[in-house]
Parts: sequence; structure tokens; C-alpha cells
Amino acid sequence: QVQLVESGGGMVEAGGSLRLSCAASGRVVGVLAMAWYRQAPGNQREFVAGIVSGGDTRYADSVTGRFTISRNIAWTTGHLQMNSLKPEDTAVYYCNIKVAGPREYWGQGTQVTVSS
Repeated sequence: QVQLVESGGGMVEAGGSLRLSCAASGRVVGVLAMAWYRQAPGNQREFVAGIVSGGDTRYADSVTGRFTISRNIAWTTGHLQMNSLKPEDTAVYYCNIKVAGPREYWGQGTQVTVSS
């Protein structure tokens, strides 16, 4: 089992920045990828950014050039640096880890609110 805890959310004005963190604990082995998703009220959960074991990253078109995903070697910490935030970035942000099996785990989410 893997436990994920997100932190770093909050309220910020448009144009501002936030840095989300994801702390992974438990049996953090065989990790294939870490990703961030978000869900705004009334919307489905959507992919935001991901990083795989080889280091390659992928971003949703809506955040490319503004967000940066990173992680440590052990996969026990991940970050999502969010710059130039827009009101449409307002959502609950979730950390996700995929491990060999395959299995995946989710955190409880952290709220990000961007005011105009």
C-alpha cells in the first residue's frame, strides 16, 4: 500500500504562483509514474501533468509553459510548481502514483483557488 498526502494548496490572485507537494509513504517501490490531476466543481477529474521513471514529462495543453512537475529519486516526494495562475486553474488537485502490478494510488486532494 502507498499513502499520498498533498499539501501547498491555497488562495492566490491571478498571475500568482503556488507549489504543491505530494508526500508518498508506505511501500513506494516499482513506481512507474507520478501525476497530478485536478477536478473543478461540476467537472470530471482531468490530467494536469505527469512524470515517468525515465524522467520524461507530459502536460495538459492548458498548463504547458506554466506548470512544472518534479519528483525526487525515491519517488517519496513530488511537486507541481504552478506559475501564472488563472481563475480557470481553480480546482482540487490530486496526486497519483502508478506502480507495477499495475496499481494506482490517490491522495485526498488539496484545494487551489485563483481569484481574478
